[in-house]
Amino acid sequence: MKSIETVPQNYILKQLPKATAFVDKNYSIVDASDSWLHLFNFKWEELSGKSILNVFTDHEQLTKTKLKEYLDSNKRKKIQHVKVTKEDETWYESILTPWFDEKENVVGTILQSENISKRIEKELELKRTKILLKAKSEVAKVGSWEYDLISQKLSWSEQTKKIHEVPKSFVPTVSQGIEFYKQGYSRNKVSMLFHRILEDGTPYNQRLILITAKGEEKWVEAGGKAMKKNGKIVKIIGTFQDINDQVIAEKKTKESEQLLSTLIDNLPINVYIKDKESRKILVNKTECDYIGTTAKNIIGKSDFDLYDKKIAQISRDEDLEVMRSLKPMVGVETINIKKDGSSTNFLTSKIPLINSNGEAYGLIGMSMDITHIKEKEDELRNLINITAIQNKKLTNFAHIVSHNLRSHTANFSMLLDFLIHEKEEKEKDRIMTMLTHASDNLLDTLENLNDVVAISTNVNIDKKPLNLKENILKVQQNLAAFLEKNKVEFVNHVPNKLSVLSVPAYLESIILNLVTNAVKYRSPKRNPLITLRAKKQDNSVVLSVEDNGLGIDLNKYGGKIFGMYKTFHNKKDARGLGLYIIKNQIEAMGGSITINSEVGKGTTFNVYFNEENK
Repeated sequence: MKSIETVPQNYILKQLPKATAFVDKNYSIVDASDSWLHLFNFKWEELSGKSILNVFTDHEQLTKTKLKEYLDSNKRKKIQHVKVTKEDETWYESILTPWFDEKENVVGTILQSENISKRIEKELELKRTKILLKAKSEVAKVGSWEYDLISQKLSWSEQTKKIHEVPKSFVPTVSQGIEFYKQGYSRNKVSMLFHRILEDGTPYNQRLILITAKGEEKWVEAGGKAMKKNGKIVKIIGTFQDINDQVIAEKKTKESEQLLSTLIDNLPINVYIKDKESRKILVNKTECDYIGTTAKNIIGKSDFDLYDKKIAQISRDEDLEVMRSLKPMVGVETINIKKDGSSTNFLTSKIPLINSNGEAYGLIGMSMDITHIKEKEDELRNLINITAIQNKKLTNFAHIVSHNLRSHTANFSMLLDFLIHEKEEKEKDRIMTMLTHASDNLLDTLENLNDVVAISTNVNIDKKPLNLKENILKVQQNLAAFLEKNKVEFVNHVPNKLSVLSVPAYLESIILNLVTNAVKYRSPKRNPLITLRAKKQDNSVVLSVEDNGLGIDLNKYGGKIFGMYKTFHNKKDARGLGLYIIKNQIEAMGGSITINSEVGKGTTFNVYFNEENK
């Protein structure tokens, strides 16, 4: 039952903004404000005269025994309790205050409650944040410090003390804090920075060397910031980080980079790194020397900026393929042509740079200049070819010498044997005549072989520019009687100013042999017609000597045309040496000779004079 003397007017209680309930000594709920009923989601009819002990049975941390103990104590109590459901949990804070009558007798308890779920959530979040910050501080080795200018008290966080290797109970002073820094630059620097922040609030963040309480030297990053109140500095807060491992790692990395840079710069090969657009982002000294400028003028440029457009496109296509396929291009012979037209042979390798996603973001290129090697290879190849030709000539010459001299020797031996056994003087005279002819023939053979040797062994070929038409006219004049006797029509279409590089004696020999051969092997059905033409072609001058003579069956004799002692018509004065000798003369000057012929129609010889003076 409600008592007017002990309970406030009902309408006043209902309007209380603070959730309030009155409980008598028997733990019964005497009255409650609307806000209290709403807070716990009750109707007054459900609670009137009921025990408060039964209201909070589903609240954790507030059992009936505990609540009864609080109510019986007749003392002011502040308790927290939580109601947990499947959906969420709700935190409450309740204040229990003794309820007195007008005679100061305790007649019950006034219970005032509020929902503190948001506050609890913030406290938990703050607690989690502090734990997280502490964990991060320990992992990152970051501590904090604070200096109060009013109390002149310096305080360090637990992590800061750990970095200094001092006990947790250590209480530092400013002078002690400064003395921890290594004497010299670090101590002087931090003293200056701390003085400046005290004077004008200039913040700082500096890498310095610290000597810990245990004598260990380590790198730290110390920072400070001034806190002001009414424009006056009242406090300085800061951070303190152990960066020793980081600095050591950076030094090692820098040393490694310097070592790598020194190594790359001193490699005798071109080294470069390109981005996805084939722009160079790193080049070594050899590459700079090759291009003829500094790295500053190369970085950011592509091959199109540095080299011939056609060559640059080939290089770009190679780059794209390496980055697309993610497969390196190793040891490929390439040719590079600069803007000035100079070319270089390289042995090039390109390796893709691949990121963590397995994609190429550029490439590393390495090129070794092999121009001198290629030149040596060409020289060696030419030498091998020359050696092969000379060897073939030597073999052929040896065969000829062996065959011909053996024939002459056998003939002499036979005639001498006849002479020894012959009795009649007349027959002896005839044999002596035959010996004389054999001796003359042997001398002719030796002279012919000597001419061949002279050509083959003449390594000091001295070519001169000679007017071709003038030399043809000279030969024509020397053969005037011979040509007239044989009714030769001589047609010279060679340009007046055309010159060839040739040995003078060789040029005369070549023209003389080709012209006399054309007359010697003339057709009995028509007068001889010799036509000469000449023109420049690439690095050569081509002289054509065409006749309308007997012609040669090339299918039958094609491989023997320029052989020694090779004849193809029944001519008594044919020795088979002319074409062999001029072929050797032409090849000795770096040229060549070809033949086109048709039996019964005529023959054309084409002589290619090499215009390079070598």
